[in-house]
Amino acid sequence: MKFMLDDMELIFPYDKMYPEQYNYVCDLKRSLDAHGHCVLEMPSGTGKTVSLLSLIVAYQHMGRPERKLIYCSRTVPEIEKALAELKRLMQYRSEVYGIDDGDFLGLGLSSRKNLCIHPSVRQEKKGKAVDARCRDMTSAVAKQRHEQDPGSVELCSFHENLGELDQDHLVPHGVHTLEDVKAYGQEHGICPYFAIRRMFIHASVIIYSFHYLLDPKVAEQVSKHMSKDSIVVFDEAHNIDNVCIESLSIDLTRPMLDTAARCVDKLSETIEEMKAKDASVLEDEYRRLVEGLQAGEDGAEDEDFMSNPVLPQDLLQEAVPGNIRRAEHFTAFLARFVEYLKTRMRVLHVVAETPLSFLQHLRDITFIERKPLKFCSDRLSSLLRTLQLTRLDEYSALQKVAAFATLVATYHEGFRLLLEPFETDNATVPNPVFHLVCLDASLAIAPVFERFSSVIITSGTLSPLDMYPKMLRFDATVLESYVMTLTRDCFLPLVVTRGSDQVEISSRFEVRNDPAVVRNFGTLLVEYARAVPDGVVAFFPSYLYMESIVSAWNEMGILNEVLKYKLIFIETPDAVETSAALENYRRACDNGRGAVLLSVARGKVSEGIDFDHNYGRAVIMFGIPYQYTESRILKARLEFLRDTYRIRENDFLTFDAMRHAAQCVGRVLRGKTDYGLMIFADKRFAKVDKRNKLPKWIGQYIKESDTNLATDVAIAHSKRFLRMMAQPFEQSTKSLWGIDEILDKQRGLDPERDVNEDALALEAEAEAIAAAHAEAEAAAAADDEAYTAQQAHEQNGYGDEDVAMGENGGDDDPFKEIDDAALAAMDMPDLPQPPHFMGFGDDAEADMHGGGFELPMPPQEFQMGDGEDDDDQGLVLPMPPPEFL
Repeated sequence: MKFMLDDMELIFPYDKMYPEQYNYVCDLKRSLDAHGHCVLEMPSGTGKTVSLLSLIVAYQHMGRPERKLIYCSRTVPEIEKALAELKRLMQYRSEVYGIDDGDFLGLGLSSRKNLCIHPSVRQEKKGKAVDARCRDMTSAVAKQRHEQDPGSVELCSFHENLGELDQDHLVPHGVHTLEDVKAYGQEHGICPYFAIRRMFIHASVIIYSFHYLLDPKVAEQVSKHMSKDSIVVFDEAHNIDNVCIESLSIDLTRPMLDTAARCVDKLSETIEEMKAKDASVLEDEYRRLVEGLQAGEDGAEDEDFMSNPVLPQDLLQEAVPGNIRRAEHFTAFLARFVEYLKTRMRVLHVVAETPLSFLQHLRDITFIERKPLKFCSDRLSSLLRTLQLTRLDEYSALQKVAAFATLVATYHEGFRLLLEPFETDNATVPNPVFHLVCLDASLAIAPVFERFSSVIITSGTLSPLDMYPKMLRFDATVLESYVMTLTRDCFLPLVVTRGSDQVEISSRFEVRNDPAVVRNFGTLLVEYARAVPDGVVAFFPSYLYMESIVSAWNEMGILNEVLKYKLIFIETPDAVETSAALENYRRACDNGRGAVLLSVARGKVSEGIDFDHNYGRAVIMFGIPYQYTESRILKARLEFLRDTYRIRENDFLTFDAMRHAAQCVGRVLRGKTDYGLMIFADKRFAKVDKRNKLPKWIGQYIKESDTNLATDVAIAHSKRFLRMMAQPFEQSTKSLWGIDEILDKQRGLDPERDVNEDALALEAEAEAIAAAHAEAEAAAAADDEAYTAQQAHEQNGYGDEDVAMGENGGDDDPFKEIDDAALAAMDMPDLPQPPHFMGFGDDAEADMHGGGFELPMPPQEFQMGDGEDDDDQGLVLPMPPPEFL
């Protein structure tokens, strides 16, 4: 499909377009034209990704190639899906124009683990192990050692081959998925990960994870060369505030501090060995540090593991404080700081403090100043490079302590330190955790808004939209939530508030473990397992609650009842186990056995896993997924939001819970040809304040009669809905537009009218015109008949007879003169006389000159002359005062 959108030619790779997609691209273009930011909520399954890519690629081809697209998503499957859509779009553009766009390059980036093709390294199961081995085989230190002593260090041949190629043509132009780049790397013997990173500067579209732009350590290495005119898109960004907070938060445990202390001892030993072997290396480092950190970081662009978490560019120009320039002085400094943290963890009560109070206490106890702490992370990175150490993953604990020191010394506002000695309130064995918590989500994303002119935040569950500009501190050019146009209501949201025994159901803390509530939840699951074909997905507020519910169901025999109809799979915190459960769940749905998947809100299944068609015919949300309100970290954040942004605690908690509930139930619908049930199983969903925070596209289909249902009534509604969905149907112009409907929309017509409606309208218009013609003909006939009758009446009737009678002087002559005497004799009332000045003149001269009214004379000064003087000019005006003469 090709059409003009204002002054731009838009190529859309499908023959039809949803109305939501057209409105979406219109608002998106309006935001880009204004060089502003926007928040757009698009219904699930309505082609948000392809609409966005089509608009921005057309925008680039309109003469704005400098506006690159940086597309950020959350998971690897979503990155792959976006790359596949971009590839299809560019192929379609080539078919439309008949030429290939040879300069266009679209790339995606993922972790080393997902892109590594080295035979031995890719066998590692953990991502940290893959990263460590990759660094050891690709670092400048390893290459230098290999040159000095060939064979002493293993190098990655795929990485080395990159240096022999043209750095501007490591990957051919076009759109390449992650699998395409891996296959190209295997064929040509080059590393896919570093090839993609080095080609970023030439790419028109870049697709990667949120962390490559929001995490300061990674963003400084990966995204620092991006143009300021680039367009940044955060897709599935409903929890972007949590990503920002996590990127600047650090947790320290006692085992981590013990490991960091051992790392400090190992560094001290290595420094002594270096002094004995070649002291000039340490002296050269000291001289560089005197000049400034920037000079010491040259050539370290690939060491993202050791990047500074917060240091701004201007601070890097400063010289490192003198008390940590020497390597041995810095290790002593680190040892003292680690020992201080270990001492703080010996308390048995909760401690909450601000960074300023922490720094003051640190200074009083250890005499450590704030400024050296700011440089702690970069000084450690410099030392590790100087000592030419390998297996840097062994120093991850020490690197985290250094980042902790840098953060706590850099930021004062928006951070809080919390020391919790026990894992839970009921625990008796201490397991202390020192939290450095970022409370202000705007800190991590502020550089993005300042650097790039257009930032787009989009998802299917962003309501209420005004919450994001408040929390992230930016001004939005466009804030829009789109409704969902459907030919048939293909999803049915139901609010179940009570069981068949009329006992209210809820996940509130007071009643969540009530046997009646647990039994009603189980009965609801059994009934839907019996009534719904294929797959059913159930979500719980937390892993702990799901474990307790499943255990109780097992004792009640409810799980055995479910197994009569479907298999049961359970999501766990372990990613490998969850992936296996998902694979088996899909297999059970495909072979007709059917399955139930028990999952957790905010888990892996609720974020980015699609249950389209037979994989999800019903989603049940057991309870409202509120966060654990007794969490001290959550309490600190709620206090910060209240004091800083005037956001009430209950408003934020409800907003957070409802966006995750909508994210869960939205998994059931992945297109307008799909269908499914959305079951909200909690009496609190019936409240208006909860339903108003659901996305508009869900709320518009919640009927008031479906907001307070018992289990048996909900099952009856669901069965009727499933029978209706089994009937064949065709998409109408209400929910699917062709080029004609789009042109009608641009001309100001209503494109959502149906073809049958158009025919009826034309038929009604024709009938109205015919009726008007018939009425006009009837009126003309009546006029002709009246005229004919009048003519006959004039010839044979009253007019001629009157004339004849007048001529004959008959008594009935209408023109006979009336006798004046008879008229005078009539009793006529006397009319009042007019005033004198309006009366007729009494004299004959006045009557001779026309009589009429006598008007009063004007004042003397305005009277006309008396006529005696021929030079009289008419009005005699009074003389002005002497001073004006």
